[in-house]
Amino acid sequence: MSVSVKSAKEIELMRTSCKILAEVHEELGKALRPGMSTLDVDILAERLIREHDCIPNFLHYNGFPGSVCVSINDEVVHGIPKKSRIIKEGDIVSLDCGCIYKGYHSDAARTYGVGEISPELEKLIEETKNSFYAGIKKAVAGNHLNDICTAIEDYITPFGYGIVRELTGHGIGTCLHEDPAIPNFAMNKKGIRLVPGMTLAIEPMINLGRGDVIFHDDGWTCTTEDGLPSAHYENTILITEDGEPEILTIL
Repeated sequence: MSVSVKSAKEIELMRTSCKILAEVHEELGKALRPGMSTLDVDILAERLIREHDCIPNFLHYNGFPGSVCVSINDEVVHGIPKKSRIIKEGDIVSLDCGCIYKGYHSDAARTYGVGEISPELEKLIEETKNSFYAGIKKAVAGNHLNDICTAIEDYITPFGYGIVRELTGHGIGTCLHEDPAIPNFAMNKKGIRLVPGMTLAIEPMINLGRGDVIFHDDGWTCTTEDGLPSAHYENTILITEDGEPEILTIL
């Protein structure tokens, strides 16, 4: 396994890429409304990314046809944007996208409630986000990768939610997906030691019911096996010298 450690110049490029992505997510979240198609969301995402002189890194990645993954309710991740897929009042919608700025990638995901959603779904979204923050408390130089993974699982388990085990976070830099893979549950090994300059995409994917998922014949869409909703929260972070990780993809 080769985990890249970024130079000061590379970190500045990553910061710019990630700040742009944070702005894109802010605009997408404001735009979501009942009656939109998931293709409408994708068209907006691509326009926003390109207006910042960036390239949408999801577009054509391993054949993915959109600039943003738009996943509704029981769709965990990788929902393909479609004109026929209409967002409705009460849906929860996960948006996962990234951009390339001068060769450096960013990656982040958010789950939004559309209109009025149930308290149960509000809590799922909030605790998924909180599990990310529990994880990055351990994203400190000198700790091991498994410290992050274990902290996410330890936070989520008391709520009775399911953790998706087939999909993980990842390193990120000049490639969208770099080493290491970062599970949202405890591994049976310590994993790599974290050092300053590492950039990681931490992304809990948490189901209201069981953690089991189905991968569909379109080659992308992943849904919960029991049909219950799922939430997704992701940021690109930097391991720093001073012990506090820097979240790059928030404003």
